[in-house]
Amino acid sequence: MSVLRYGLGTLGVALVGLGTWLVVDQPDPLGVFVWLAGALVLHDGILAPLVLAVGLLLAGRRRRGLLRGALLVAGSVVLVTLPLLVRPGAPPNPSALPLPYGRNLAIVLAAVTVVTGAPIAVQRWRERRQGRATTDD
Repeated sequence: MSVLRYGLGTLGVALVGLGTWLVVDQPDPLGVFVWLAGALVLHDGILAPLVLAVGLLLAGRRRRGLLRGALLVAGSVVLVTLPLLVRPGAPPNPSALPLPYGRNLAIVLAAVTVVTGAPIAVQRWRERRQGRATTDD
């Protein structure tokens, strides 16, 4: 086990060294480091606490796994799409935004909502039906 641990540790250190060398080799390495620091602050200061807070709100709910999955998918789609939507001006590459991303984001989020809501609605309907069947007997 320790051979594997040391091997993976050595590989990790080598990859960190390669990444550092590639960043330093950039024309504006300070800009890359500022971007990385901003990403770290955004993730650890905003996104992680937000995800933890939503997890705490869902902790006692039924079907929380389904809701967590839906929120994970919706959040991922928004995070991937948001930079393209909020960027000011025309994209430098016309093929970067060939379709209306705002409309398509709304369609994807609606689909996630429907796919999440359908099993919940079916289960509630079954529970009501079973409740009526036991009271009718």
